[in-house]
Order: sequence, then structure tokens, then C-alpha cells
Amino acid sequence: MSRSPQFGATVPQVTLHLLRHAHAGDRSRWHSDDDLERPLTDTGLEQAHAIDQWFSDRPVRAVWSSFAVRCRQTVEPLAHRFELDIEGKAELTEGARPTPFLELLRDEALLDDDLVVCSHGDLIPEVLNTLLREGMSIIGGRGCEKGSIWSLDVRGRDIVSGTYTARP
Repeated sequence: MSRSPQFGATVPQVTLHLLRHAHAGDRSRWHSDDDLERPLTDTGLEQAHAIDQWFSDRPVRAVWSSFAVRCRQTVEPLAHRFELDIEGKAELTEGARPTPFLELLRDEALLDDDLVVCSHGDLIPEVLNTLLREGMSIIGGRGCEKGSIWSLDVRGRDIVSGTYTARP
């Protein structure tokens, strides 16, 4: 924790990381009616290991995932490295609303160390657009490609800036 020079209070050092799941192939070619069961491709598995390496020197305290298999597989190497369970969250699943997702993030912003959250290409941009309307600044580029990471910096419950990593 660091000390705030103005008030002498301690402020948790935390970054919230939003991951879009790694490559899972073409939805239209998936053989099942249940898209939640669609797994990562070989390319996606390689991306999952690259994501794990990207986080290797960060203080990860928790890993959350959508209920989709492709999301869980994206964060499995990372969770294994840190000896953490993957917590499934309905609020992160494709088609969910951004407001409950944001409330989960804000609740976690007050805790020490980093949180890794794996979700989908429909929900992450909605969450980011909401944060932009609330005043979040973006450092560098923008995007939401498969296997990408948004690192969000917080002050209290406010998410103040975001940095995009296209491919770790």
C-alpha cells in the first residue's frame, strides 16, 4: 500500500485486468447448440500461455471468468501459476449487462493486488464505453481483439485510466 501525501491515508495498489478470451474458432462452425461449451483452438491455447507469462511478475490475488469454456481455458494457466481457483461469474458471461459487471469491479477496487477477469467481445467494449462516459482516460491504443488485455487503474472505487495490450 502507498501513502497519500495529502491526507496520510493508505491507498490499495490494485489494477483490474479485463481479458477478452483467446481464440476459440468460428462460432458458426461449432457443432453444438451450447456455445458456452466452445473450447479454445490451438492458437487460443498458445495465447492463454502468453497471457500467463504476461502476468508472471504481477501480484494477482483472484481470477474470475465467464461460464464459457473458452474463458476458463484462457485463464487456466494463470490460475494454476498463482494457485488460485477460477471463480465463475454470471455477470461476465456473453450477453450480460455492463452495470452489474461494473459493480463487481468497483467492489474489488478497494482490495489490494490485481484482479484478472476474463469475458467476451460484446461485454468488454460496453463496460469500457460506460467508463469513458464517466471520465476514464485511455493511455495508448484501443481495441478488443481475442486474447487482449485492458489494464484499469483505480483510485478508491473510481476507475481512472485504462491501458490496452493487443497481444501479450
